[in-house]
Amino acid sequence: MELLDRIKLNARKHNMRIVLPEGYEERNIKAADIALEEGLAQIILLGDPDQIKEHASKLGLKNISKATVIDPHNHARKEEYINLMVELRKNKGMTHEEASKLITDPLYLGVLMIKNGDADGEVSGADHSTGDVLRPAFHYVKTAPGISVVSGAFFMILKDKNFGEDGVVIFADGAVHPNPNERELAEIAVASAQTARAIGGFEPRIAMLSFSTKGSARNEMVDKVVNATRIAKEMAPDLQLDGELQADAALIEAIGKSKAPGSPIAGKANVLIFPDLNAGNIAYKLVQRLAHAEAIGPVLQGMAAPINDLSRGCSVSDIVSMIAITANQAAGMKKQ
Repeated sequence: MELLDRIKLNARKHNMRIVLPEGYEERNIKAADIALEEGLAQIILLGDPDQIKEHASKLGLKNISKATVIDPHNHARKEEYINLMVELRKNKGMTHEEASKLITDPLYLGVLMIKNGDADGEVSGADHSTGDVLRPAFHYVKTAPGISVVSGAFFMILKDKNFGEDGVVIFADGAVHPNPNERELAEIAVASAQTARAIGGFEPRIAMLSFSTKGSARNEMVDKVVNATRIAKEMAPDLQLDGELQADAALIEAIGKSKAPGSPIAGKANVLIFPDLNAGNIAYKLVQRLAHAEAIGPVLQGMAAPINDLSRGCSVSDIVSMIAITANQAAGMKKQ
């Protein structure tokens, strides 16, 4: 079974509540209809109910009636969410008047629903920038305990099944944080382990990548990876994790045995942690294009609840996939 099929199968088991703040947007409405038809999640659409109903009728969609539709400007729990906003941000000077305006913004309403326990995750960004999506998330949902940084992981699905986990390798961070420090790099590794388990359904074997393997080069950039490896092991002693490793030592068994004898990860890695965003972003795009690999993501990780950001050029199928991924993340967090 392919990875995305497994993700969808797992999503169906848990019936998570996923909110789509851009409920007025046609791709989101189509994706919601498909997700409901496939039973991937309970869908909450934010937008004008009449507009959504009209869109659904024109498009011939039959499942939207199963979605919960909430009008950001007029709903029964508006005052409850306003009071929650004021309480959570009162030390930042949040007033009732300001909160009353913000809560009509679907991106703010979506995260307040999550914070209040009325939704399990969010998928947005088809019609908003990443900054617009993440700003309310940082303010109200915040990062997971012990994690201070949000990062983006890509599931790289390779044609050669000898690599990673039957051809699946997670690359992180390939999307968000430009230059993590030692602690942040360790946190990205720990967050990526949770992503592997919750979404990939496999036990992570994590390689902390560098241009050096086990002291073959000396440089402050290598020192960052060495120290990050130590910190990650302290944060999560149960993880199968090692570094610093060059990419070939991490992925190819014979080279791993030669360059890093005795390493439990060398030659067997299924999660690759890159030292900075330059390396991670370049690597995933090269592998995607030159190896004709499928790249699923970025999956945002490190938040206290799953909030995923779409590309504004995303397709309907991209949104459907991200709904399933977000449902898996939410289910994984509930198990913790």
